[in-house]
Amino acid sequence: MRRGGSIKVVLSAACVAGGALIAAVGLAGPDNIRFPEGFEKGVLYAVVDRHDTKQYRELYSTPEAVKAVREGRPIPSGTVLTLVQYAAKKDDKGNVLKDAKGRFVKGDLLGYTVMEKRKGWGAGYPAEWRNGEWEYAAFTKDRQPNAKANAGVKNCFVCHKPHEQQDFVISLASLSGTAAGAAKRPTGPRSVAISEFLFGPEKIVVKAGEAISWTNVDDSPHQVTVQGETTLRTPVLLKGQSTELMFPHEGTYGYICGLHPNMKGTIQVTKSQ
Repeated sequence: MRRGGSIKVVLSAACVAGGALIAAVGLAGPDNIRFPEGFEKGVLYAVVDRHDTKQYRELYSTPEAVKAVREGRPIPSGTVLTLVQYAAKKDDKGNVLKDAKGRFVKGDLLGYTVMEKRKGWGAGYPAEWRNGEWEYAAFTKDRQPNAKANAGVKNCFVCHKPHEQQDFVISLASLSGTAAGAAKRPTGPRSVAISEFLFGPEKIVVKAGEAISWTNVDDSPHQVTVQGETTLRTPVLLKGQSTELMFPHEGTYGYICGLHPNMKGTIQVTKSQ
């Protein structure tokens, strides 16, 4: 794969500015990123269990980036962060296996996602979803470009955009060695915790006119998106943030995370008394 190749993602309407496509579009796109051979010789700085997709994930960084952030300096140009995705091992009944610490057990390799920072790389993207100078690319388990995943590369920008204040790196606390413990979980009959990429409880029952609150205790951002004839979305929630929605009419409402559609929940609204 060569650097500076033409973009292969389908540009959405968000890429149209003043009625014209973005200039210098050749600067943008996953073709800019080559597979980072030797990434495993860098720093393994985080391990993540993705409960929504039943994946075990490892995050690697180039040593220069770790040194910089742990000395309080900005993440340097040339930084490469590599996410390695594995299926979580399951038993013969399909239940995810866990180790003595309650963490997923690494299974088969699934693929890779890479984010790389280079000066000037952000110029080809609109301000609405530009992530500074970062670019993203997905690769298959054979380390080849994943054309299907790269066609939806905008999702990476959307997911990381809320973390602009930390250079768009969701795992920055782990990278810097300052990761804190879990945020406080909400309590109450109409409260939902967003934790480990799951809604808990997955199903909640309220009376018409009662408000439901969601609190994000994950490091990753989440967004409650109610599905139906009219899509209702909450603001994007960062770790520790909460939001509320009220449903005035009876019925059953399905919802997902707008950033991670595999996360699903159900709201049952009963008649008020």
